[in-house]
Amino acid sequence: MNISTQAVQIGLEWDTRTGAVSVPIYQTATFRHPGLGQSTGYDYSRSGNPTRQSLEDGMARLDNGARAFAYSSGMAAIANLLLLFRSGDHLVVTEDLYGGTCRLFDKVFNQFGLTFSYVDTSDVEAVRAALTPRTRAVFAESLTNPLLKFADIPALSTLCRDRDLLLIVDNTFLTPYLLRPLDLGADIAVYSASKYLAGHNDTIAGLVVVKDAELAERVYYHQNAAGTVLGPQDSWLVMRGIKTLGVRLDRQQENAAKIAGWLKNHPAIAKVYYPGLEDHPGHALVKRDSRGFGAMIAFEVATHALVEQVLLKTRLISFAESLGGVESLITFPEVQTHADIPLELRARLGINNTLLRLSVGIEDGSDLIEDLNQALEA
Repeated sequence: MNISTQAVQIGLEWDTRTGAVSVPIYQTATFRHPGLGQSTGYDYSRSGNPTRQSLEDGMARLDNGARAFAYSSGMAAIANLLLLFRSGDHLVVTEDLYGGTCRLFDKVFNQFGLTFSYVDTSDVEAVRAALTPRTRAVFAESLTNPLLKFADIPALSTLCRDRDLLLIVDNTFLTPYLLRPLDLGADIAVYSASKYLAGHNDTIAGLVVVKDAELAERVYYHQNAAGTVLGPQDSWLVMRGIKTLGVRLDRQQENAAKIAGWLKNHPAIAKVYYPGLEDHPGHALVKRDSRGFGAMIAFEVATHALVEQVLLKTRLISFAESLGGVESLITFPEVQTHADIPLELRARLGINNTLLRLSVGIEDGSDLIEDLNQALEA
């Protein structure tokens, strides 16, 4: 079955008693027991809620995993995964990582004895060189935020398997609709479900999909113990969003390809990062492993003065945090999403004071180009 069809069908099998097409929102903290020592399968909503489970079951199918887990945010999902490790363990992670993930690693979990090495995870040999006897996992973004480098997941999975390491892939930018990390050898896929999966800029959520049932039991133990679960209302919103994932991403990618090509030829644009462009370093690899190139674009304007001009002059494209929703959004990574990355690392990576990140929405592509064009005019 095509994944777009699977996405539309999420939750349809759930309510066999009434046949409800939309999964009910079980807004309850606790569940009545039918008798002493008996359970309906649900006892307390931190441990399991029918609405959340419907989302988790559907997401496991979409990503071809053993189990999935829904969290109160993408950061909560990553934090919960770090509970798999112990003081003294080492992880190799993507260097141009989302700033919030970097903050979580270096400012929170570092104080508990976890250590992290930042490397270009699109370079397998760089990852290999960073491994130590204490390394327990590689954490890579499939398509990095914001520079859109692409990880060779099959090669990384071979490296990790040979060393008995976990491979965790943040697949937020591509989603299972375009890329299934577990099919390519990853052990765990993690998502900020606030982005493309929910798709409407109206909820905060995180999702984790685990390939192996035994590892999934460990992840569930930590989810339940720490209580970082997604509530039933937000679980329902994410499911509603997933139903239109295919049609949304098809339109967003179509728009992104047009805009990237237009930006590349604009005199006020110094550089464009988009994997759908043939001169992008990861273009061939993305084409090999993914069903599409995504709908995120990063670009450098010719001068720093143009940054504020573009951010304040766009009319359709909102100057706002986040990405992946139906509305187009633009941000300035250096002072917004990636401010927690050390200055010297930002400079080396190219996250500079002329770089803008554009999340392309489902508006008419020509209208978005017109909006950018008027914002770039002096």
